[in-house]
Amino acid sequence: MPTLTQAPSQGDVVKIQFDPNYTNEAITLLLGTNYKAGSVLGKITASGKYKLATAAGADGAQIAAAVLLNPVDATLADATGIILARGPAVVSKAALVFDASVNTAPLTATKWAELTTVGIVPRTSA
Repeated sequence: MPTLTQAPSQGDVVKIQFDPNYTNEAITLLLGTNYKAGSVLGKITASGKYKLATAAGADGAQIAAAVLLNPVDATLADATGIILARGPAVVSKAALVFDASVNTAPLTATKWAELTTVGIVPRTSA
């Protein structure tokens, strides 16, 4: 019998959320990436668009500011996505997806701390 696999969904990412009408927002994702649910995003200061939060940089997106709730393919053009923009909320550490530059435990911990400043608390368990 074939094994079926399913990509992570919003339920895998968000463990506790105060009120989706308050915590969620529709935003524009920068083209060039097929974003997965749980992507940790930063906001580009000049354009207001979001992209994967990088470990370093100067465009504003180096600060983790949100978590993408559903997969969005923005490979060829900017696309709209729904983010967890603020808390109070708890997300699963295991479900978070980081930019390739966030590749060490200290860098990951920094992104978790940045999310916590906007009320999004990454936890191992809810």
